[in-house]
Amino acid sequence: MTDFHSRATLPSGEPAPDPVEAAPTASALSAAAPGRASRRGAARRGIGHTRIVVCLVVVAVYALAAAIGPVLLEFDSVATRTADRLKPPGSTLSDGSFALFGTDQVGQDILAQMMQGARVSMMVGLATLVLAGLIGVTIGVLTGYFGGWLDAVLMRLADVQLTFPSILLAILIAALLGPSVVNVVIVLAISNWVTFARVTRSQVLSTRHREYVDATRTLGAGTWHTLVRCILPACLAPILVVATVELGHVILAEASLSFLGLGTPTSTPSWGVTISNGRNYLSDAWWISTIPGIALAGLVLTFGVLGDALRDRYDPRLRSL
Repeated sequence: MTDFHSRATLPSGEPAPDPVEAAPTASALSAAAPGRASRRGAARRGIGHTRIVVCLVVVAVYALAAAIGPVLLEFDSVATRTADRLKPPGSTLSDGSFALFGTDQVGQDILAQMMQGARVSMMVGLATLVLAGLIGVTIGVLTGYFGGWLDAVLMRLADVQLTFPSILLAILIAALLGPSVVNVVIVLAISNWVTFARVTRSQVLSTRHREYVDATRTLGAGTWHTLVRCILPACLAPILVVATVELGHVILAEASLSFLGLGTPTSTPSWGVTISNGRNYLSDAWWISTIPGIALAGLVLTFGVLGDALRDRYDPRLRSL
């Protein structure tokens, strides 16, 4: 009698695999799924890590040039050397020095102007972020945690400000205050606090009713302790991402105001002032505006890519993809 439980044989004489044994079990599938998810997460974190490192290296180069460049290359904003005016990049000047990026319409070295302009632009950007961040984060925490009429009034004020383009609002305020480095910081801080407030408020709203926050209140912690030890740490990652992206926007806005004559004074070198000085010489001396414009675009794009990489790393919704 034939044994129906015996395993069939292949034409070659080898026994065929048992379909029950060959089929993957549910436990094997469930064990393989986290493995694939972890590999995808590791790949995503690896890509984000590479972008973050590259962007930080580029930013470090700009920061080093801004810190050390003006010391190595002396620049006098009122000095003129008519014998060396409009020299192309790579020229040797009358005093024997080498102008890597050429000279402008009054004979000043473009590289020295860019070094000094990088220091001014980055200082303005950092000071603006600190001021706008303090205002925006404070308002976001208070409105998100307490709510009520305070939330209604401040958020409606933020909505009104968001109806105006930020650059137009900055131009309006700068025209009233006049050109000055301090005024530029104040103008840009007023134009950018809303972003910090909105992001912080949304994070506080999603955090204030979580279990560990309720447990902290139950144990008798006060409002200040709850805000500082429980709420603010949960807001640091989104605020960091916003600050990184906004730093590039602030530097670009400062250059735009300086280009229009509403930012830093003409006696203070900045990328916007240098680009503005060369706009009448684009046909004969393109390097006056083009080279600082390329440097400005490179820094702004670097901050944009860095902010995108930080968002990919710290956003929990993207971490599970």
